[in-house]
Amino acid sequence: MVVLVVDGYNIIGAWEELKELKDHDLSQARDLLIAKMAEYQAYKGDRVIIVFDAYYVQGLEKKQQNYKVEVIFTKEKETADECIERLIKELKNVKNQVYVATSDFTEQRTIFAQGALRKSARELYIETQNIEKEIEDELKMYRKIQTSTKIPIKKDILEVFEKWRRGGR
Repeated sequence: MVVLVVDGYNIIGAWEELKELKDHDLSQARDLLIAKMAEYQAYKGDRVIIVFDAYYVQGLEKKQQNYKVEVIFTKEKETADECIERLIKELKNVKNQVYVATSDFTEQRTIFAQGALRKSARELYIETQNIEKEIEDELKMYRKIQTSTKIPIKKDILEVFEKWRRGGR
């Protein structure tokens, strides 16, 4: 199984759209990242875990499920990096290939040492954009197939049929 662990605030700070949103409303930026990762998860079928620092949301470690994406808010004095390193130790085995999405160079070196692979914020952004385009293309193709299976009828004849359908003559 492929597992993608996302350093939430690192990605928010790296993606222009999320960075601008963060300046006005951090929770909306988090929600948009979660929604994008949910679409990613649904398309790819990978397990996705997003980790947010307690630096911005204080309290006990909290886990929640949004769509099929796991969201973790770290403990109050725990960084996202520490939590991600702990997750890698738990998840990395012969059956799982773990990727960590972060542009933090120090964190990338640490995860490499633990046997995980990295995706930079830019790589993940490009991948999500490609997925959105592929979904859009598939929808266009589906709509084209749907409309082409109908029998082509001229507009004036369709109007007559519509009058009949409504009980008029």
